[in-house]
Amino acid sequence: MADFRHIVRIAGTDLDGNKQIRWALTGIKGIGINFATMVCRAAGIDPFQKLGYMDEESIKKIEAVLENPLAHGIPEWAVNRPKDYETGRNLHLIGAKLAMYWREDFNRLRRLRSYRGIRHELGLPVRGQRTKAHFRHGATLGVSRRKK
Repeated sequence: MADFRHIVRIAGTDLDGNKQIRWALTGIKGIGINFATMVCRAAGIDPFQKLGYMDEESIKKIEAVLENPLAHGIPEWAVNRPKDYETGRNLHLIGAKLAMYWREDFNRLRRLRSYRGIRHELGLPVRGQRTKAHFRHGATLGVSRRKK
């Protein structure tokens, strides 16, 4: 066993070494618990092991899988960006790259003046939720009547 490390850096993010590997990987933006478990299995690492006990070689394996998950046997349905708008390829984005792509997508929708883009711009719900009673912001609530 290697020496225990309280903070481990993977994919440009500091992760808690006291957590199991699969839970620690969820600290990276764009990785959930199921995808983290798939990454561990693809890298040949026990997902229930504590992250702090991992050696450098195992960390490099995880980073390699995160760099190109489809090449390491992770299925296409598990990626967070299927059929990318620009390239048409299935991608899995993490960290700052994910935030940058989201911002580009929203800006593209706003430029096109699509319904979704306008709703994003106005801060209203995008996917058809009700707005009469929900998504109210500010101090005013309800309807005020004129005094007689």
